[in-house]
Amino acid sequence: MKFGPVPLDEAEGAILAHSVGTASGRLRKGQRLTATQLDQMRAEGLAEVICARLDPGDVGEDEAAARLARALVPDPAAAHLRLTDPFTGRVNLIADVAGVVDLDVAAITALNRIDPMLTVATVPQMQQMTSGGMVATIKVISYAVPGAAVAEAEALLRDRTALRLRPVCLQSARLIVTTIPGGAGEKGVKAIAARLEALGMTLTDTVTVPHREDDLSAALTAASDADMTLILTGSATSDAQDVAPAALRHAGGQVERFGMPVDPGNLLFVGDLAGQPVIGLPGCARSPALNGADWVLSRIACGVPVTDSDIAGMGVGGLLKEIPTRPQPRAGRKSG
Repeated sequence: MKFGPVPLDEAEGAILAHSVGTASGRLRKGQRLTATQLDQMRAEGLAEVICARLDPGDVGEDEAAARLARALVPDPAAAHLRLTDPFTGRVNLIADVAGVVDLDVAAITALNRIDPMLTVATVPQMQQMTSGGMVATIKVISYAVPGAAVAEAEALLRDRTALRLRPVCLQSARLIVTTIPGGAGEKGVKAIAARLEALGMTLTDTVTVPHREDDLSAALTAASDADMTLILTGSATSDAQDVAPAALRHAGGQVERFGMPVDPGNLLFVGDLAGQPVIGLPGCARSPALNGADWVLSRIACGVPVTDSDIAGMGVGGLLKEIPTRPQPRAGRKSG
């Protein structure tokens, strides 16, 4: 593509690079110049115009963006995504349902290295989305790009699932709250219910029991139609042998991991009971603010396994915003 100033006599059919005001109205950038528009510019005393002219084999911005979108998401319905029509070299990828985003990070990074004019920007890996949220945007920066670059991107993405949304597959959860004298009680149930609602899930029931291993174990083994169990303890879980993890093991379940390198959210544990996922929520889950439990909950709700190794990998980027209910504990005491 050639870009730069061109005499008006040679500019018919070229793409206007910058908007131009005339007595007849503003000529918007990105449009192909007609003889009439060139006459309007001559009437303004202009002799040349900055424009883009395609070379043989170049692909216009809208076509390039549309081709890139189709290569990234060849089956939008299967990927639970909706592709917008191309406009000014841009196509947006929109979530059709609630879920988490599954990216082939290596493929998308390789695509962004092909040509600086071909760009794909996404939300982070495993980002929780609601229906209608923007998952990614494809933007062709220049007015045209070499066809060879578009073809290379298409070849790179062929037979790969580079971008998709994993929809929520669990429908419901129960919440077991343990209580201690003077504790928070059921404070936080509303925030947890809202988290489930954002995922399209239902909080089937909330059971309150004393903060004792036997009582919690009995509640865990009680019959329930829910697909997942959440535990919110009246006293923070501070060890893998503490009341809640011990109660899960006593009930015949297993603890996959206690503790996570995400703050707030350190005191989370995740496990399994008779094939059903169990999440021991940290105390910060009583607040609606983002915390590590959100990352684990959304993945499990979408059928994505969360292993010890997965949680260990959440540390990079795991330092989240302080929640207003804590007086900046990370800052420590001032000296002197």
